[in-house]
Amino acid sequence: MAPKTTKDTEVLIKSSKEAVERNDANNFSVHFDITEVLYSKKSPFQKVEVVQTKGHGRMLLNDDLVMITERDEFVYHDMITHVPLFVHPNPKRVLVIGGGDGGTAREVLRHKSVEKCDMVEIDGLVVEACRQFIPQTAVGMQESPRFELFIEDGVKFVHETKNKYDVIIVDSTDPIGPATPLFGIDFYRDVYKCLAPNGIVVSQGESPFYNADTQVAMSKILGQLFPIVRYYNFTNLTYPGGFWSFSFASKTLHPVRDFEYLRVGQSGLKFNYYNAELHSAAFQLPSFQLQNIAQYLKDGVVTAAFSAIGKNGRQ
Repeated sequence: MAPKTTKDTEVLIKSSKEAVERNDANNFSVHFDITEVLYSKKSPFQKVEVVQTKGHGRMLLNDDLVMITERDEFVYHDMITHVPLFVHPNPKRVLVIGGGDGGTAREVLRHKSVEKCDMVEIDGLVVEACRQFIPQTAVGMQESPRFELFIEDGVKFVHETKNKYDVIIVDSTDPIGPATPLFGIDFYRDVYKCLAPNGIVVSQGESPFYNADTQVAMSKILGQLFPIVRYYNFTNLTYPGGFWSFSFASKTLHPVRDFEYLRVGQSGLKFNYYNAELHSAAFQLPSFQLQNIAQYLKDGVVTAAFSAIGKNGRQ
């Protein structure tokens, strides 16, 4: 489930016809025209709402933060899912932490090699809201022998489970509230333990513009545990600035060198955003982002040229 904001941002539903996403820290706002509030409940963790917008379809909000919209959710879900699943040569067991809208599980289960997808979502109201009002993503949470839903704390789950997974996808909100521990080293130690010997973990990685400090912190944490640490980027309509990242960490598999280009076409899958060319290109980071995190990326990303960019901002 994608975060669209920082802790300084809120979406104010000013009336049944207007919502304004305002970020006080970065001095910008985005206006959404809405026609109806479809769902609004408060769980022990957060307020969960679904609204109908004029231009972006239905929109999910947690504590006044935009999570997904029907118009562009495919971008996020394509990139968080298909990148690791096409790097791993034979992903059979996948764990999704978060992702209560169902979109990540939907994309995972399109891969025929996946025998079991476990999904751990802390807030049952998110699942309820999306099953009722956003079936476009919630289709991923249909009853199936290949899918199992756990309504519980993902941090507790990875600490206690004995299962081993080929791919773990951390589809979390921002590092505030119930998602805060999902950005800590103790959590990632448990993730490492849960991964098979050639396992991969991909996580929601925040904005390189607005959350550079979070990307640096996450890169340091992952670098203490994994021999391969990379970031990759994507663009969409509704995230602040339209430019966002995922982190990629692996025990053995490199996201570009071990990516088999032909597998994408051979899979027979059709995508609205992801493709084989975009897969490799997404790992080519802009210079300003490399200046912040190049020294923490591992396994080949810091070439002599990148080292110069990281130090000087120029080659």
